[in-house]
This record gives sequence, structure tokens and C-alpha cells, in this order.
Amino acid sequence: MVRFNNILEAIGRTPLIRLNSLTKDTGSEFYVKAEFLNPGGSVKDRIGLKMIEAAEKEGKLKPGSTIIEATAGNTGVGIAIAASIKGYRCLFVIPDKMSQDKIRLLKAYGAEVIITSTSVATDSPENYNNVADKLAKEIPNSFRPNQFENPSNPLAHYLTTGPEIWEDSKGMVDVFVAGMGTGGTISGTAKYLKEKNKNIIIVGADPRGSILSGDSPRSYKVEGIGEDFIPRTFNRQIVDEMVRVSDKESFNTARKLAREEGLLVGGSSGTALAAALKYAKSLDKPKYFVVLMPDTGRNYIDKIYSDHWMKKNGFWEGEKPRTVIIKEVLAIKKALPPLISISSGEKLIKAISLIQEFNISQLPVIDDNHIVGSLNEVSLMQLLHDGIEFKNSNIGEIMGKPLPALDEKTDIYEAYRVLLTAATGIVVKRNDKPVGLITRTDLVNYWVSQNKRRN
Repeated sequence: MVRFNNILEAIGRTPLIRLNSLTKDTGSEFYVKAEFLNPGGSVKDRIGLKMIEAAEKEGKLKPGSTIIEATAGNTGVGIAIAASIKGYRCLFVIPDKMSQDKIRLLKAYGAEVIITSTSVATDSPENYNNVADKLAKEIPNSFRPNQFENPSNPLAHYLTTGPEIWEDSKGMVDVFVAGMGTGGTISGTAKYLKEKNKNIIIVGADPRGSILSGDSPRSYKVEGIGEDFIPRTFNRQIVDEMVRVSDKESFNTARKLAREEGLLVGGSSGTALAAALKYAKSLDKPKYFVVLMPDTGRNYIDKIYSDHWMKKNGFWEGEKPRTVIIKEVLAIKKALPPLISISSGEKLIKAISLIQEFNISQLPVIDDNHIVGSLNEVSLMQLLHDGIEFKNSNIGEIMGKPLPALDEKTDIYEAYRVLLTAATGIVVKRNDKPVGLITRTDLVNYWVSQNKRRN
């Protein structure tokens, strides 16, 4: 029997587990790298320990130090486990889209948690990365590992994850698939594998809405992967192919892994396998796949493994009512024109006039059918409070970010999902031209009207 001196020695050496049901029609062999079997339940145990050990060697961590990090939860757990053994205080900044189970888990290891908004811009002071930076400057004797820039992040995978995959696959691996967040896992593992065999294909799995694969930034529900900036720990050049995966594909694939393969994994594991299956369809001969599964599904019981949550967010693949498209919601808006907008070259006084005339709370800013910004009652209130000269102020100089846009044939549940976030409205497009605007109130009015019709 293997014996360890402490839990840190149990990190790594996770097995490769063959998939037998979900991949049977591909002709390829699929193995998952079971990182959810690490002591903290995720691949991030590896970098948590490595970053702390490196900081100790460099003199950045000393007895009594406070470790501060921005985390989606799993890195925090990895750091908290190591810190509990080594005696450091931990303070984590976590986005509010993360599961309550993850937050409770961090606290269980003795960590302190600060929750920030997911929907703010990357350069906002309220962004979780920027909050962590601020705290690290303000709290004496503190250290921020900064997993997005720390070279120990990819190094941990170059030294451990890559060699384990190569050894356990007996050098047979043809394709390695992993999600991308900080990029450390895929970059470090791929570097080692490419050194052993330059022909190994590296496939990056990315959520729709993440810029890592070049998509336009927008919100998504899957946790722990995807970014709205390019981390320094991500080596884009080492990734041969990138495959985008929707939240719906990710979560339903994760649920199938539990039901058909007995693997209870998180949503990002579903992303990785969904990407691998898509890539496998493009091949003309069978390959040996290794798909990295980052974390356990125990952190998501109330989310992706909840039928209610899946239905609420429009991800359910069971029985569904008739599909309703956004066009139908727009059609019942009779009190107002379908689209009230303003151009960036007009004056603020014109925007105020429109808002007062139609008693509306927001205005999309549209130039030549391009949505370039927006104005809403909150920003307008702040501007007027600050004494702006609204008669001569140009809209283009004061407008906020553009509202999200969806085609009029999009399912209403996608609009519902978007409006559950910080978005206050959605510009509706027809043939890529803005033709309307819907808000949360419009959805409420539509569903109320349908309910009255049924009764």
C-alpha cells in the first residue's frame, strides 16, 4: 500500500480511463485524464502546490504571509490545501457566476472569500483580477501567485501532467484535448508531449464567447475555462486546433459522462469531450485520444446536474414546449415603435428627448446598421448628477458598451438566458440589420399574454 506523509504528496498520478459508450461510433480510442481524482477534486491542485513552492524558494512567501488569488474556485482549493499544510492565510476573489458549492468548499479549507461581479469589463476596478491586485498591494506581507502570469502554472504540467500522459499511454497518444482558461494546463502538457512526438495534435476546447479561440466576447455559464483576455501563461502557437463548444453542448455532454460512463465531472469536462468528438468527426482514420477532465461534478450538483437549473437556463435536452422565437415577442410590442435608437453623432439632448417621449429606460446607439454603443437610465442619471452639459455633448463621447444582439429567429430561451445577466436589453436583428429591441419587461408581458390566452 502507498503511504504519504501528507495530502500534498497525493497530488498527481491520476489515471487514464477509457471511454466505452459515448465514443463507440467514432472508431477512435478515447481515454480521459481523470484530474477530478486529485485530492482537491481538480487539475488545479498541481499548480496550487507548484506556485507556492516556487514562491517559497524565491522568498516571496514567508511564515505568516497571506496568499491572495483571483480564482474560479479550483485554483483556490489547490492553493488552500497547500496553505493549510504550510500555515498560510488565504484570501480569494471569485466571480459571482461560480457555484455556491465551490465557495463553501474554499471556506471549508479555512479560506476567506470575496465575491465580485462576472459581468464587468476586464479593465473595471471590480473585475476579480483587479480586485485581487488591489488587495495584494494593500495587505502587508501578502503574495499573489497570479495564475494567469505565473510561469509555475504551465511548468507544473510540463513536469507532471505531460510525462504522466506519455507514460500511461505508452507513447501511443495521437491527440491531446483540453480546455483553455489560464492556458497553463494545455500549454505545459502540450510542450512536453510535442517534445516526445512533434506529430501529436493539440486541440483546445473553448466556450463560445471566449476570445481565446477568436470569438467575440460574451457571457457564458461554463466555469473555469475561456477568457476575455489572453493570459501570459497561454502559448497559443502550441495549439494546433481550436474547437468552440456551447454551454448546452458542454453541460449535456457532462451529464452523459455521468449516466453512460459513470464519470461525475464538471461542465468544462463536457466542453473538452464535446470538442474531442467534433474533432474526431473530421478525421479520416482512427486516433488515440487523451481528453483532460479538469474537475469533479460534485461542485455542480445544484447547477448542471439539476434538471430545474438546466430548464431554467435553456440547456435542457428533454421534452420541450413549442419553440418560440424572438420575432413573436417583438410582434406584441404595440405601444412603442419596434426600435427606438440614436446615432453616435447626435447630441445627448436628443437622447433625453427620446427617453422622455417614449418613457423608455435605454437607447441603443446605431450607426449605419452597426450597434456601436448604448445609453441607459443609470448612466444618464450619473451624467446629469455630475452636471454634464447635455445640450452640446455628443452621444459618441459618453455612450456605454453596445447591447447584445440576437437574430429575430433565435429561440426565446436564449434571450431569457442573456437577460438573466447584466444585459438590460437585446437588439433584435433581421438579415443582420437592427429592427427592434426587447427587454425583460417584454418577456414578462409575452409570457403573461400567453398565460391569459391559455386560461
